[in-house]
Amino acid sequence: MIKPTLPRLLRQATLATVICALALPATSLAQKTARPVLLGKHWVAVTGKPQGATAGAMMFQQGGNAIDAAAAMLAVTSTMWDVLGWGGETQALIYNPHTGKVKGINALGVAPTGATPEFFRDQGMLYPPEYGPLAAVTPGTPGGLMVMLAEFGRLSLAQVLAPAMEMARGYPIEETQARFIESRRDILQQWPDSRRVFLPHYDADTPEQRAAPAPGEIFRQPDLLATLEKLVATEAEALAAGSDRKAAIMAANDRFYRGDIAAEIVRATREQGGLITAGDLANWEVIIEEPVSVSYRGIDVYKLTTWTQGPAMLQALNLLEGFDLRAMGYNSTRYIHTLYQAMNLAFADRDFYYGDPYVAPEEPVAGLLSKKYAEQRRQLMPADQNLTDLKPGDPYPFQGGNNPFEALRQAWTPIPPAAEAEGAEGFQQASTMSADEAFLAGTTSIQAADAEGWVISVTPSGGWIPAFVAGNTGVGLSQRMQSFVLEEALNPYNVVQPGQRPRVTLTPSMALQDGKPLMAFSVQGGDTQDQNLLQFFLNMVEFDMNVQQAAEAHNILSYQLQSSFGAHQAQPGRLQVTPLVSPFTRAELSRMGYEVEVVERTYNPTTAIWFDREHGTLHGAASDYGDDYGIAW
Repeated sequence: MIKPTLPRLLRQATLATVICALALPATSLAQKTARPVLLGKHWVAVTGKPQGATAGAMMFQQGGNAIDAAAAMLAVTSTMWDVLGWGGETQALIYNPHTGKVKGINALGVAPTGATPEFFRDQGMLYPPEYGPLAAVTPGTPGGLMVMLAEFGRLSLAQVLAPAMEMARGYPIEETQARFIESRRDILQQWPDSRRVFLPHYDADTPEQRAAPAPGEIFRQPDLLATLEKLVATEAEALAAGSDRKAAIMAANDRFYRGDIAAEIVRATREQGGLITAGDLANWEVIIEEPVSVSYRGIDVYKLTTWTQGPAMLQALNLLEGFDLRAMGYNSTRYIHTLYQAMNLAFADRDFYYGDPYVAPEEPVAGLLSKKYAEQRRQLMPADQNLTDLKPGDPYPFQGGNNPFEALRQAWTPIPPAAEAEGAEGFQQASTMSADEAFLAGTTSIQAADAEGWVISVTPSGGWIPAFVAGNTGVGLSQRMQSFVLEEALNPYNVVQPGQRPRVTLTPSMALQDGKPLMAFSVQGGDTQDQNLLQFFLNMVEFDMNVQQAAEAHNILSYQLQSSFGAHQAQPGRLQVTPLVSPFTRAELSRMGYEVEVVERTYNPTTAIWFDREHGTLHGAASDYGDDYGIAW
C-alpha cells in the first residue's frame, strides 16, 4: 500500500474543508444582517422608499388595513418616480382573511389602437420602442389603485392619496434621482411637458447649465397635484350626492379613464405621435382574477398567471422538488448548477409560451404547471454541464391537447435572430439603457400585512424616467410596449396587437401553508425578479434563513433567458456570483461550461413579510441593496 505524501494529505484536507464549508447550513453562513428584522404585532409596511413606507404607516394609524397602506405606498412611490410613474402598470396578490382566498389584481394596460407588427416594422423597428409616446400601453396604475382600494380597503381615496398629494406639492429630491434625471435630459427635453416637469432649470441657450433639480432641492409637480385633486374632488362630490364609499371611489376612476383627464392624455399623446385613443382608455378595465399556484413540499405558492413571468418560478419549483437541495448545501457547486438548469427550462417556456390569457391564442398554463410535465423536463437537466441550446418543452399533452405551434417550437432558438442583427442594440436612435441595465431594469415592490389577516404583495412599474408626460396631467406614461414581440417565431402568444397586454416581468408572490399566509414577497429588477424570488423562497424553506437573511442573501443571476426589454438579448451560460461563492465552486462551474462573472453584489432588492405562527407576529424585511425600507408596529 502506498502511503499518501503530506502535501497530498494537505490537499485532500483542504478540499474536504472546502466541501464541508459549502455544505454548511445557510444560517451559519448568513447570521449577521445589515438591517434588522422588522417585528410587528399589529402591522408591517415595506416598500422601495422610506417616504413610501411612512405613508403606509400613516394609513394604519388612521385605521386602515393592509390594502389601504399598500395603496398609499403605491401613490407615494409613483409620485417620487421610484422607477415608476402614475401612468404605469400595477399588479398585486391579495389575501382576504374573510374568504381565505388569494385574488389577483391585473392592472396592466393594453396596446392601443393601431399598434400592430406592421406599424412598428414600418417605423424601421425590430421591437416596439423603449420610450416615448409609442412605447405606452394604456395607464394601469390609477385604476389598479382605485379598484383594489374600493374592493378591499376601508379608507377613502382622499385619505389614501393625501401623502402623495403632499409629495406632489414638493419634496426634497434624492441625490440618485436628481442625478438620473440630469443624465436623461437629452431625451426628456424633446417632449415639452416632460421638460417642464423634470427639467425646471432648462435653458436652451445655456446647455452646460444643470437642467434637473439639484439634490435636496424641493421638487414640485403642480400638474400631477391638480390631477390627484380632481380625483379626490370627484369622490367628494359622489359622496355628497349619496354614493357609498365604493361607488365614490369608482366615480373618480371613471373621471380618469373617461372624463377630462382621459381627454388630455389622448390629446397630448397623439399630438406627439402616440396611438392611444379615447376608446382605448374608456374600454380598459382592471381585472380581479384567479392566480395560479403549485405546492412545494406542502407550501402553496401563488403567482399571477402568464401575463407576467410569475409562473416561471412555479415551474422551477416543480423541477427542483425532485432534488434534495438541502443536502447539496447552500450555494455549493451542485446547488448552483441545479438551480441554473431548472431556471433554464422554466425561462425557455416563459420566452415562448407566456402572454395575455385574455387574448387568443390561449396559453397552455395547466400543462406548464403540471407535475408530470416537470418530471419529463427534469430528465433534460444534465449533471455536469450547462446546456445552452435548450428549447421550450411541449406542455400540451399534459393538458390533453396538441401544440398548435409545434413547428415554431422546433425552430426556436435561445438567442432571438433579431438580437443578432446589425445595430440591434441601438435599435432606437438614443437607447436609454445598455443590455445589462435593461435586464436589471428596476421598479419598486410593496408588502403590507395587518393583524386582521389582510396581506398584499405588489410589484408596480412603468412610467419610469425618461417618461413621456401626457400634457397637463403630470402623468408619465408606461414604456411597457417594448416587452411585446413582432414575430410569431419568437413567441406566438406575445405578438403585439390592439387590446392585448404585453407579457411583463412584474411578479408579486405569496405563499400559504395549511391555508394561512406564510410569506409575501416581491422584488424589483426586470428579468432578475423570479430568479431572486425563487432563491429567497428556497433560502427560507430549504436553508432555514430568517426573512432578513433571505432578503439580503447573495444570490446568483442567470442571463441565459431572453431580456424582456430593448433588443431582447440572451447570453447563454453567463452566470453572476458574488465573492461569497468560493473560488473552488467558481472553478468547478467554469469547468462545467459557465461564464462565471464575480460581482460585489448581484442585483437583489427583495422586500418580504413572514408570518410567525408560533407567536402570532409579523416579520418584515427590506434588502440592504438599495433604498427599500419598512416600518412595523
